[in-house]
Amino acid sequence: MIAFIDEHRAVHGVEPICKVLPIAQSSYHDHSAKRADPEKLSARAKRDLMLKPEIERVFTGNFEGRIQAVVATP
Repeated sequence: MIAFIDEHRAVHGVEPICKVLPIAQSSYHDHSAKRADPEKLSARAKRDLMLKPEIERVFTGNFEGRIQAVVATP
């Protein structure tokens, strides 16, 4: 929804789009501010961003191992 607003805000404006979509204008502006300045993120969100590469590495490693096991099984 945020991406849609970003794409169409120049033509229609944020307020009219938010009136039609189920999102508060303040929520859109809050999300945009956090995206522009990651320091505004909560401590949890900052930690999640730091952990994301490690989670992806572990997930990818586990997924590849399962694919190899399925292929190796006669």
